[in-house]
Amino acid sequence: MAVQRRRLMQTDQPQSWTDDLPLCRLCGVGSAVNCVYGADGKAVAEHPYEDGYMRFQGENGCFLYGVFNGYDGSQVVNFMSQRLSAELLLGQLNASHSDADVRRVLLQAFDVVEKSFLESIDDALAERANLLSQLPEGVPFHQLPQQLQQIAERVSVVEQEVSGGATAVVALILNNKLYIANVGTNRALICKSSSDGQNQVTQIGMDHTAENEDELFRLAQLGLDGARIKQAGLIGGQNSTRRIGDYRVKYGYSDMDLFSASKSKPIIAEPEIHGGHSLDGVTGFLLLMSDGLYKALEAAHGPEQANQELVATVAAECAQQTSLDAVAQAVVERVCRLHHDTFASGRERAKECQRHEDMTLLIRNFNYPLGGEACDPALTPTQGGRLYPVSVPYSSNQSTSKTSVTLSLVMPSQGPMTNGSHTSSTVDETTPTLTNQSPTATLQSTNTHTQSSSSSSGDGSLFRHRGGSHALQPDENGRVEAYVDFTSFYRLWSSQHQDSAATVLGPL
Repeated sequence: MAVQRRRLMQTDQPQSWTDDLPLCRLCGVGSAVNCVYGADGKAVAEHPYEDGYMRFQGENGCFLYGVFNGYDGSQVVNFMSQRLSAELLLGQLNASHSDADVRRVLLQAFDVVEKSFLESIDDALAERANLLSQLPEGVPFHQLPQQLQQIAERVSVVEQEVSGGATAVVALILNNKLYIANVGTNRALICKSSSDGQNQVTQIGMDHTAENEDELFRLAQLGLDGARIKQAGLIGGQNSTRRIGDYRVKYGYSDMDLFSASKSKPIIAEPEIHGGHSLDGVTGFLLLMSDGLYKALEAAHGPEQANQELVATVAAECAQQTSLDAVAQAVVERVCRLHHDTFASGRERAKECQRHEDMTLLIRNFNYPLGGEACDPALTPTQGGRLYPVSVPYSSNQSTSKTSVTLSLVMPSQGPMTNGSHTSSTVDETTPTLTNQSPTATLQSTNTHTQSSSSSSGDGSLFRHRGGSHALQPDENGRVEAYVDFTSFYRLWSSQHQDSAATVLGPL
């Protein structure tokens, strides 16, 4: 193992050794390329696909997964997916390791990958500096005399070879424990299903942006103005405060007005690590995603319930599909469709949906049923149903937030579905075609925030209170009072669809 690792690290093109690693068959991956919409609504890619992923099964019950989001090229993504797996799957981990040992190995692996990449571009950076020294300062390349054009063209080529960076979220399973390492804005969600059918979704870790108070505190410790950084939002063209690569920010931060007072590198590659979380007896799934996926959903529907809606959509697709790859791809395609339909609607959120970045979703299954075992397949997103989450809004104020879908309703439609804009309300502005079927409850979960929560209904209670074990008495039509108060839902639905048929949606 040690000899193999040294040989790998000494090669310039470590591009093929992972072909011999067994792929994990307990996961699936879906993806979509970035796009910008034209005036005619057609989508055109702005740049080549720059995301990446890994899904390996190592020795001794070790599994390694990762989703990488590249920018300004895919060089860092390609480098990281190769080197990170080399740092974790060539004998560094074994069953005797404690949680602290695993976290230490993960931290060291990210550090080695970061340093190795920056070292790998040293020669190219030196060439770039030498070429630039031969060009007059302050003169745009297109204004240079003909004899210097060749030097300028070579500078551009070298610049493309070394530019860019990546964010990453990595999941490691060892001894049936889950460890998550995150750098940047990719996201990890775990959904656990209880025996009574409730699904609880937990975001593991927080996005590393200027909206993260912990990150602002870290930057303030370096002598920087957190409020100014938060106002700026973008740092070197990206909103992540942690990233792999990106030599411009790593080497040139002292020349940036925003970071000139920093005592050390403000943008780091150190991962935030969580775990191990025991997976014994867990039924559910793990989601690893690039930020392009959840940001597209947030753009279309608002950020309040993006996590819950993604989990609800995965659960619905699990009921329809027979493979995890099909589930992941169907979810990604659904988000793309929602994003596009919101843009095409011309409504309030359309301006938020003029473009989206690359999307990648990796799903790791933990005994969650596929192919019609979970719920009624008649009402699912793939057949035109629209998921309406009715739940406590997602909060980003905790380092490990636990949120859940209280109730998701799938509204049936006839023919192709069209989704319009979506505000903080849980109801679309565009009307799905109604049938004679009633809304069907497909997902239930409880809320596990430590903060006080509020429900969707106006009186602060979604579920009606019933005293003791009092038996429910049927009315003259042989029906009993509903356990769930849908009044708020019916009111919102009817108010949004007054321009459709005269029929008003309400209890039967």
